[in-house]
Amino acid sequence: MDTSAEQNIATDTLGRRTGPRRQYTLGEKRQIVQETHARGASVSLVARKHDLNPNQIFAWRRLYRQGLLKADAPDASAPMLPVKVSTPTVMPTEQGARAPKRRTSVAGDWSIEIKLANGDSVILRGNVDVKQLARVIEVLVRR
Repeated sequence: MDTSAEQNIATDTLGRRTGPRRQYTLGEKRQIVQETHARGASVSLVARKHDLNPNQIFAWRRLYRQGLLKADAPDASAPMLPVKVSTPTVMPTEQGARAPKRRTSVAGDWSIEIKLANGDSVILRGNVDVKQLARVIEVLVRR
């Protein structure tokens, strides 16, 4: 963002910006974060240079460390998928033994159906490894 050029920014009576927010590309975010990694640089000075709040740059630095500002990173603007949560048709009549605190799989006579936006469905029944289920959901969210 060029701070030397005059800009007409709409504000309210208290001087707060109004209207749409500035959108930064992954490349711009990466470049700004990399400026903060330069020897002698401070997040505060870089933020002031780009007319940003330092907290925003710290958030981008966190994403950068997690590898989410790469060119091939998942698109953050991916649409949310509709989800319908329903109650099971059969409720248990008695309370079972206390389950262990950490389970790696879920067993029983149950099913989960995930309906995709294109009309396809993924149905899970019986024993399901929780880690595998988490991976499937992660992949679906990225699409």
